[in-house]
Amino acid sequence: MRTPSRRLEHLSSAIFSELARRKRSAAQRRPVIDLSIGSPDQPPAPELVDVLVEAVRQPGAFGYPMTDGTDEFRAEVAHWYRYRFGVALDPDREVHSLMGSQDGLAHFALAWADPGDVVLVPDPGYPIYAGSVRLAGADLYPMPLRAENDFLPDLAKIPEEVARRARFMILNYPNNPVSAVAPLSFFEQVVSFAKQHDIIVVHDLAYSEMAFDGYRPPSFLQAPGAKDVGIEFNSFSKSFNMAGCRIAYVVGNEEIIKPLAAVKSNVDYGVFLPVQQMAVAALRLDRESGSPNAVGPLYQERRDVLLAALREAGWSIEPPKATMFVWAPVPAGWSSRAFAFALLEEAGVVVVPGSAFGAEGEGYVRIALVQPPDVLREAADRIAASGILQRRPTGV
Repeated sequence: MRTPSRRLEHLSSAIFSELARRKRSAAQRRPVIDLSIGSPDQPPAPELVDVLVEAVRQPGAFGYPMTDGTDEFRAEVAHWYRYRFGVALDPDREVHSLMGSQDGLAHFALAWADPGDVVLVPDPGYPIYAGSVRLAGADLYPMPLRAENDFLPDLAKIPEEVARRARFMILNYPNNPVSAVAPLSFFEQVVSFAKQHDIIVVHDLAYSEMAFDGYRPPSFLQAPGAKDVGIEFNSFSKSFNMAGCRIAYVVGNEEIIKPLAAVKSNVDYGVFLPVQQMAVAALRLDRESGSPNAVGPLYQERRDVLLAALREAGWSIEPPKATMFVWAPVPAGWSSRAFAFALLEEAGVVVVPGSAFGAEGEGYVRIALVQPPDVLREAADRIAASGILQRRPTGV
């Protein structure tokens, strides 16, 4: 029998497939509370839905859209970046639309990495980071994200020979899965490192508006010289509850964006025109409101409810400053995989083992804040009632 491409052997789908299978099995015995996938459970603002509905009714709505986005879309992204970060962008050359940031990240490696090249990837990291490199046939060099370094990569520990071969590095702050944030001073270090070694910087800013306690995450492009070496991805999925719309964008260095645009022009068209109009309305509404995006307070309340309830149950977790996730250390004696599966089987609560995101994720689980506060409180009560936190796994 014919076999599929060897590229698929390195993709991290096995643990997620097993989690889905176990979830289906557990759901036959009791309702499960799914805190695994980071998909927003809220709809977009009603005003944005109205814009989408009206746009769909227009006669020209269903034509082929251009891959780089409409003039209006690119101009509004540029306006919003100046409003939100103080970063100036040329909408005609430094902004390009995407069918979600995952789409852009996947195609970027095809545009910039060849077999034998090295790409610096965070570990743990969102699976498409490593997956895109594998699909491009390039070599992956993991940058460990560890608590003792505030989950920032230690650039000084990247070997000189690796840095010399590296085409680009991927960064993501606020971070999925570890929920860490990066100060602008770190981005300034990254710019210096990238210039020294002629490395492209790819920053994923998907959680820019999902921050708590008054914190406002910076853009990588705010660092002096950042546009000389890098680009930044951002998305409407999390900030505006538009995950199913599949719209995002990449901004920054024109010459770095061009090869990505060339790949996309050969494999797809642009984003559905009514969705682009909805995205324009989202940025404009945010910009003209004069107040921070509402998703931050929503997820801050969920974070506080869940962590308070888990603390009462005996599981103390450092509160994240941003994202829709909690990166939680597992109790002593457990592996991340065994603990996640025990939570599912014994408490009916679904989380993702940290090892699914890379070797450095071992010892943690990722909990998504994708349920209302009362459901999160119930999840914590189930975990407490199961007694899992007070015992070691069987055989240990």
